[in-house]
Amino acid sequence: KKLEKIVSPECVIATNTSSLSVEAMSEGMQNPERVIGFHFFNPVAVMPLLEVARTSKTDDATTATAVNIGKELKKTMVITKDAPGFVVNRLLTRFMGEITDAMDEGTPADVADSALRSVGFPMSPFELVGLVGPGVALHVAETLNKNLGPRYRISPTMQRLVKEGVRTFYIKDDSGKLIPNPAAVALMEKGDQPSTAEEVRMRALKALAEEARMMLDEGVVSTPAEIDICMLLGAGWPMLLGGILPYLDREGISEAVSGQRFHPKGVASLS
Repeated sequence: KKLEKIVSPECVIATNTSSLSVEAMSEGMQNPERVIGFHFFNPVAVMPLLEVARTSKTDDATTATAVNIGKELKKTMVITKDAPGFVVNRLLTRFMGEITDAMDEGTPADVADSALRSVGFPMSPFELVGLVGPGVALHVAETLNKNLGPRYRISPTMQRLVKEGVRTFYIKDDSGKLIPNPAAVALMEKGDQPSTAEEVRMRALKALAEEARMMLDEGVVSTPAEIDICMLLGAGWPMLLGGILPYLDREGISEAVSGQRFHPKGVASLS
């Protein structure tokens, strides 16, 4: 509201929030139709995705302006509903939650963290936490827990890391090799129900399939392909797999979770 008093009536007001409600930010404004989510990914100069999040009040002129700016910046845009976490953070946080839950339940951290190595991610889940910071990861998880419910669980280990100011699960030894950070290890939850790497892998992938189906049912995006684009360009999902949803289809996970595929047979698949 303060910004609205300063800028011109035609000015588009865009926010780079990754988890907060864009519509809530626009409450009380005289012209909420000019507010839109404009979510970049780090590092901004490298990551090509831009999530453009419309509220129920955002008008077409504002959306068109945002898209044109995105084109000038040479970004690939996906228009999303103003929903908690938009696309990428919602899926990544659900995925990360399953990994940290497995660790908190007693799965060795290295087993949980490497369970999806075969998928070909550019970095492991706990390396990603180190990149974005435990504080940011915890804040997003708490926001989604509040807005989407208990399937977004809050990790006691993550809470301790943030409280004690420990920023990474790994540190480099004298040779430059990543090794577990003793400060993080000391703060980890000591559960007594460990899982195998395959159990963690299936748990995380089933959670992704469940969440993606919910997002489509809720109209967060219009098509499965938009989820694939977001995860390929915003989360580093391996290009060679053809997208997250074709992968879940090929693995039989989509049908196991919801009884249906995301894509018709033959899309990024031989079957």
